[in-house]
Amino acid sequence: MSQVWKEYQEKNKDRFLEEMLELLRIPSVSARSEHKSDMIKCAEAIKDALLASGCDKAQVMETGGHPVVYGEKIIDPNKPTVLVYGHYDVQPVEPLELWHTPPFQPTIIDGKIYARGSADDKGQFYMHLKALETMVNTNTMCTNIKFIIEGEEEVGSPNLAKFVAANKDLLKADVILISDSALLSMDTPSLDTGVRGLSYIEVEVTSAARDLHSGSYGGAVANPIVVLSKMIASCHDENNHITIPGFYDDVVTVSDEERALINKAPFDEEEYKKEIGIKELWGEKGYTTYERTGIRPTLELNGIWGGYTGEGSKTVLPAKATAKISARLVPNQSSEKITQLLLDYFRKIAPSCVTVNAFEHHGGEAYNTPIDSKGYQAASKALETTFGKTPIPVRGGGSIPICHTLEKELGTQIIFMGFGLDNDGLHSPNEKYNVENYFKGIETIPYFHKYFAK
Repeated sequence: MSQVWKEYQEKNKDRFLEEMLELLRIPSVSARSEHKSDMIKCAEAIKDALLASGCDKAQVMETGGHPVVYGEKIIDPNKPTVLVYGHYDVQPVEPLELWHTPPFQPTIIDGKIYARGSADDKGQFYMHLKALETMVNTNTMCTNIKFIIEGEEEVGSPNLAKFVAANKDLLKADVILISDSALLSMDTPSLDTGVRGLSYIEVEVTSAARDLHSGSYGGAVANPIVVLSKMIASCHDENNHITIPGFYDDVVTVSDEERALINKAPFDEEEYKKEIGIKELWGEKGYTTYERTGIRPTLELNGIWGGYTGEGSKTVLPAKATAKISARLVPNQSSEKITQLLLDYFRKIAPSCVTVNAFEHHGGEAYNTPIDSKGYQAASKALETTFGKTPIPVRGGGSIPICHTLEKELGTQIIFMGFGLDNDGLHSPNEKYNVENYFKGIETIPYFHKYFAK
């Protein structure tokens, strides 16, 4: 099998790359209403790509928001079925001025594909289409394959749970495979054993009915930017431990054995700092970088604004200040419970001189997968086959909101087999995905199906 797969992929690699680049040219930003037509265009393009790659059936299916694309290749109902999940929506591109190349004009520089969605997640889910094509055209399929590619992951998948619940029979599978995560490096392959949950809120603090003259009213009227800043600053202590009462109540303490395993992964602190342009590391005292970004919950300020931010100066005392705040959660923490905890906290600590409006954006639960499962073992063996090394199990720091719901509704475990890198710039300007990683994914995925079928 391996030789025939390799020959087919090598023969078609230029087309495989160009097809993925074409998908990256569609600005499928789910958070912006002006891109609604682009979302539909992208969904239709994926449907056509699924059919061209060998699916016997593919369709764009409506939800309460952006559509879902479903496809399937069923070779034998008695063989195991793999459900591939991915998302075609991408993050907004702002600040646009920080991009070195146009975000929706994919540009390859030094073997890296710069474009929004290249690693998150168009480039990664597209590997599965080309892996399917490889197996179909070499007559080597050994599993049934289904695809569910959604268009709302970047806004919390608000409509996918209802879709999954209404289509359980259609989506029935023996394992769910997701490529929306990263390797430690191409020299040190890894597999995520889970992702963190998410709670995302917005807090708006208002004092006066309008912006005021900072000379005439300053010192007599509360400044909402100052008030909000103090409220946010109260959320952490000097050890960067979250101070909100009850925040850690449900956090399960990770064993010393698992912490030791996490820290076996190679970590070059100087290279890490250089890559992202920081002077020193920062985080909760008593934990390593990998622990802080995997097994510990966090609370982050994602955006804050108020008053005059245009060119030049304007001496105003702003009427309003707003912040977007998110918490990354670990297993056993409930996103619903934490969201309510955050909302109640900011309402409670606000001084009486201001009015607080706090509300939820979206959330999702943390998810872990056991390393002794059949699916994980198949993924581990697949990476070992193509990388020549056994992958290290790690916990991912990001969130895929729908994971908990997928397992709950379908009764199926999820395997994370991503081929990105932590320095791919997800959600940031100049997002990139290495061409080498893209082809490595296409090479590796067929082995997962081979080993899972066994």
